[in-house]
Amino acid sequence: MTDPREPVDPRDPDDRPGGLDPDKPRDVPNVPVTPGGPEQPEPGGAELPPGAAVSQVDPRLLMRQEGFAGYWTEFKRRVRGGELGSLPVICGLIVIWIVFQSLNDRFLSAQNLSNLSIQIASTGLIAVGIVWVLLLGEIDLSIGSVSGVSAAVLAVLNINHGWSDGAAIVAAVGVGVGIGLIQGFFFAKIGVPAFVVTLAGLIGWQGLQLYILGSQGTINLRYNSTIHKLTSYYFEYVAVGYGIAGACVLVYAVSRYLQYNRRTKAGLPTIPIQDIAFRTAVLAVIAFAVAYVLNQWYGTPLALVIFLAFVIVGDLILRRTAYGRKMYAVGGGVEAARRAGISVALIRISAFVICSTMAAIGGIFAASRIVSAGQSTGSGDVLTNAIAAAVIGGTSLFGGRGSTYSALLGMLVIGSISSGMDLQSVNSSVKLMITGAVLLAAVVLDSVSRRSQKASGRA
Repeated sequence: MTDPREPVDPRDPDDRPGGLDPDKPRDVPNVPVTPGGPEQPEPGGAELPPGAAVSQVDPRLLMRQEGFAGYWTEFKRRVRGGELGSLPVICGLIVIWIVFQSLNDRFLSAQNLSNLSIQIASTGLIAVGIVWVLLLGEIDLSIGSVSGVSAAVLAVLNINHGWSDGAAIVAAVGVGVGIGLIQGFFFAKIGVPAFVVTLAGLIGWQGLQLYILGSQGTINLRYNSTIHKLTSYYFEYVAVGYGIAGACVLVYAVSRYLQYNRRTKAGLPTIPIQDIAFRTAVLAVIAFAVAYVLNQWYGTPLALVIFLAFVIVGDLILRRTAYGRKMYAVGGGVEAARRAGISVALIRISAFVICSTMAAIGGIFAASRIVSAGQSTGSGDVLTNAIAAAVIGGTSLFGGRGSTYSALLGMLVIGSISSGMDLQSVNSSVKLMITGAVLLAAVVLDSVSRRSQKASGRA
């Protein structure tokens, strides 16, 4: 038997997982371990005696068949094991809304909620991108500067050089892609720590932003242009809002049913079809309630629709594709992923490309909202709010756990706190302190959750 400390030679087929020699023992499984991944069954069940056959029945499913008592037992099991999921942030969001609504009855009004959905879109898009890097257990400190330099490129090409709105948007997004490739290359191929690479990017790309803007400092965009309509357009017809809500529910129901059907045919444990119907019904109530509230004002904002589209598509990629499972695997353990045949460098580079691309898109939405791009675009609390949103929403700073829905939930928390305090005319310094406290609480909860999982053998 080979020494486990001996390095693996990738050129030797016998050293690779699934090599050619059937008699050679292998310590590495053929299937990558994906902590927090979508298809991984949760451990923690009763241990089987040696030689016993593996049961195809998931004990969690037996609990669900017991009705409400079974669900309560399952809930307690997950809490004891540190598997809290999105429950803390959802409960926190409900408490925030109740508190601010009791202080000011305009907080949950259609107008304020509509404005809130537009306000969180630009930073929320950036937060969607940072989720991909956090899944690797890394950080990107340059996202604010990337959004600023992309907005500067957009404004200069569109206004100073007369490019069309569409061409200027494509060029700005291309800047984000290029920056992601550069930073990802230095991190994944050269081996420079992500913190150092992106810290240099934070400084360097901000300097490039100032250079592009030149002596003008601020460039105003045209009103009622395509760029401006990204955050100013509303779907006024009531049917559109309800149609979008119905489409979201349909996508969820179909994806869950396909997963159920696939796992059933493979003889794998899956949740009962009644559970899928119940969850779909809950989502339908929430989606149509949101559409109803937004229709009481100007209608469904285009910015919110685009934001939700990126969240949903990103989650589907992470949880329903081989690429997404590889992303979770690399975040769960780099060496295990490498030995399982995953191109770690390619996954890392792609994560930074996605992150910088989403930062560029967020910068475009930020410029659209204020109808200008200036030296302050992408600065201030953009970086901190984007990272805080992803972490508060449930993405782990330690990698391997999270989803793009974290960006949505986290931005709702941060945006609700900011909106509620604005209605109360609270100083911005207090908002920053409270946001920092919420972020710290989220990280502490994540750390305690990981410790509980290790204690229960689920980490």
